[in-house]
Amino acid sequence: MYVKTNVDEKGVAEVILDYPPVNALDSTGWVHLAKTIRTLGENENVRVVLLSGAGRGFCAGVDIKELARDGSLITKVNRGCYDSFAAVYDCPVPVICAVHSFCLGGGIGLVGSSDIILASEDATFGLPEIDRGAMGAATHLMRMFPVQKVRRMFYTGQPITAAEAYRLGAVESVVKRDELMPAARALAENIAAKSPRAVRLAKWALNGIELIDIKKSYRFEQGFTFEMYTSPDSQEARSAFVEKRDASFTDQGKG
Repeated sequence: MYVKTNVDEKGVAEVILDYPPVNALDSTGWVHLAKTIRTLGENENVRVVLLSGAGRGFCAGVDIKELARDGSLITKVNRGCYDSFAAVYDCPVPVICAVHSFCLGGGIGLVGSSDIILASEDATFGLPEIDRGAMGAATHLMRMFPVQKVRRMFYTGQPITAAEAYRLGAVESVVKRDELMPAARALAENIAAKSPRAVRLAKWALNGIELIDIKKSYRFEQGFTFEMYTSPDSQEARSAFVEKRDASFTDQGKG
């Protein structure tokens, strides 16, 4: 099982990432998530989608171990991530993300595509791709943070805390871990109580006036992810991650 879903009587559709141990979805999982979000968005009884993660953290992104075994799956992974992030962004109703512990890689793509983010005090946000032989989700990080912060995070792979994310305006609120889901649900129910027609029109309008075309930007970015995967450094990074050792890079990066 990749996700658990439930739609309550108030129209709040809860989607829980549930792929132990760290919710790092494999290629099939990303396809499944995209379909789940699209289906809920087409449901006229759904007024808000609440996305969270079960277990140790919100989402650790892509299943690096799967790609270490078979690098040819990058095309399916890329498509699954693109479709999942687009499903969140294009969802006809607001998508609220409740983040605890880690939000990494593809997790950033999900929250960066969403409408509102709430985080627990222990939450961190990061893109470790540069240490995993990949690129990814800088487009969505750019939607959350100022450009210079995004560049530092992208180049170093170092995450930032929920408190820092809140200071920079990416996160609506930071609460204690046991208060996260009640706070997220209260916000979801507040929105769900509004006119369904008004909320759907508001989502459409807000997407229409967004300054960045998130899907075109991410598609451009994915071209570099694919190019990176053709480098021997990419496989070495994945192998080192799986084998828990330091990577040894030989590619000099010449075009």
